[in-house]
Amino acid sequence: MTYLVTDTGFGPDDLGQIFTPLSDLSDKTTAVDIPSDTDLDQVLLDFATLTAIRIDFPSFSDGRGFTLARLLRLRGFTGRLRAKGHVISDQYAMARRSGFDEVEIEQELAARQPETEWVFRANWQNHDYQSRMRKSA
Repeated sequence: MTYLVTDTGFGPDDLGQIFTPLSDLSDKTTAVDIPSDTDLDQVLLDFATLTAIRIDFPSFSDGRGFTLARLLRLRGFTGRLRAKGHVISDQYAMARRSGFDEVEIEQELAARQPETEWVFRANWQNHDYQSRMRKSA
């Protein structure tokens, strides 16, 4: 079982789509899984047909997924962007700032890091480095 983490806490997966592996991408794909080592310059993604992209985090210490999320947003992707895998609650604010809408975690991680730890970091827009610097200037 997996949990979907948003700014409001844990919830069910309401997307209702099956994610297609990047290697099986077709012009009919609406939701795609992207590995963290993907070179976006080598992949042609049709943002007009894609409604969701899920980026894999093989380890909590692998930050390439944050970079991919930011690049996808800068390139114009406006659909749902989901982090999946080993993202910990301490990284939730970074995930949101880099462009993710939600984080998909396994039941084991949800048991170790309960919903309150994730919701505590849901005020990510108010506590970033730039906001703190603007207040002190």
